[in-house]
Amino acid sequence: MYSGYNIYEHRRQPNDGGIEQPCQAYLDQEIYWEVIEDLLTGSQGIRAKHRKYLPQMEREDERSYDRRLSRSVCPPYYERIEKLLAGMLIRKPIRTNDVPPRITEDLFDIDMQNNGLSVWAYTCARTILRYGHAGVLVEADKNGGRPYWVTYSPREILGWRSEIIDGARKFTQLRLLEKVVEPDGEYSETTVEQVRLLTPGAFEIHRRNKQGEFTLHEEGTTSLSEIPFAVAYSNRVNFMESRPPLGDVAQLNILSYQNGSDVSNQLHISAVPMLAFFGFPQSAEEVSAGPSEALSLPTDSDARFIEPEGKSFDAQFTQLDRIEKQINELGMAAILGTKLKNVGESSKAKEIDRSQGDSTMKVVAQQLQDLIDNCLMYHAKYLNLSQSGNCFVNRDFLGSRLDPQEINSLKELWTSGAITQETLLKQLEAGEVLGDDFEIEEELLAVQQEGLSAMEAEAPILEANENEDEESAEPEDVDQED
Repeated sequence: MYSGYNIYEHRRQPNDGGIEQPCQAYLDQEIYWEVIEDLLTGSQGIRAKHRKYLPQMEREDERSYDRRLSRSVCPPYYERIEKLLAGMLIRKPIRTNDVPPRITEDLFDIDMQNNGLSVWAYTCARTILRYGHAGVLVEADKNGGRPYWVTYSPREILGWRSEIIDGARKFTQLRLLEKVVEPDGEYSETTVEQVRLLTPGAFEIHRRNKQGEFTLHEEGTTSLSEIPFAVAYSNRVNFMESRPPLGDVAQLNILSYQNGSDVSNQLHISAVPMLAFFGFPQSAEEVSAGPSEALSLPTDSDARFIEPEGKSFDAQFTQLDRIEKQINELGMAAILGTKLKNVGESSKAKEIDRSQGDSTMKVVAQQLQDLIDNCLMYHAKYLNLSQSGNCFVNRDFLGSRLDPQEINSLKELWTSGAITQETLLKQLEAGEVLGDDFEIEEELLAVQQEGLSAMEAEAPILEANENEDEESAEPEDVDQED
């Protein structure tokens, strides 16, 4: 039986163990990850934690608690909001600029797992929002030297060392926890745990043996003189340290699970009325009652069913609704930095007020964009390319389609020569007037070629007209000479 709140405070202490031991900063952050990681396991995983998230009531026996636990369902509020916010970042495809064709080809399978850039960015964004930051290692395939990107959560970044080199902080040592699935026999597989130790220009792989110890399995050198590891934050505290920005949402999700369990248990109990006897002798034998039975009661005694009126259920349901509302407000207002106007206002005023600048999500978008740019740089270095290009991550999270009046204003600016055709098309694309598959550069090239084709088609006609003018002008010149 648990007692005291200190059951939740089980922070590990660092030791002078082997290469697999996490550093102090890792341990300081670990206590913030556990609730979120448990929520992602769903109702089955939360139930497996038993009294950690669903306390046992006083005088509640084990069988009653187990029955209540089996009926308790954890709503997926946290996971839903995490997916929603990560999806906002790739609501529009990530645009790349000046990326060499060789790298562009690799972006269709950026992680060697058949995931393109946008799908990979969605998964990476979820990790950043879940833990507070994430790291990406740009590795090269040993067979063909083909670079690929691997995302690591803070749970897998065991330790690091860094220095200021040439005015920038760079890693001098990095330890990454990995799990590798290898064949075992003809059909079976086994999962091997290993730690990748990276230093500038070199690497070591230490694997756990059957005795549970990590020993050197492989070592070698890399073609880069630095550690190709980039980091992006959503709620930074320090270098390689952060806090989950959705931590409060996770705690409210647990509260909703607990309150929902209480309501469900009470409804289950109150749904079956209890038969009560009044004026019945205590010395009487036990009485059974059923649809095919009759009761024989003493004189002046009575029997009736008792059931609760259920007045307290309204307050409990109101509490559940209040928790759900708080979760939605934290997920949208705290992260997006927006607020909804009152329902009674005009239709224009009902739109989401963007005066607060969507601050947090814009920071995440900028961090993800810088992360991809750094990975493109490492990617280009592996391929010995002088140019890596850059990208742009969407910042219009809720949509802002241009209305007809705004479109006409842009058209007038273009026809008057105040803006170029390329600027016009970019504004229409940002205003969601053009489709996601619309390519501005291809459209401009097609328009240019169409114009040249029209000029080539008109050239013979213009030449013929000029010849006719010259022939009609010759007699006039003769008359003038005469």
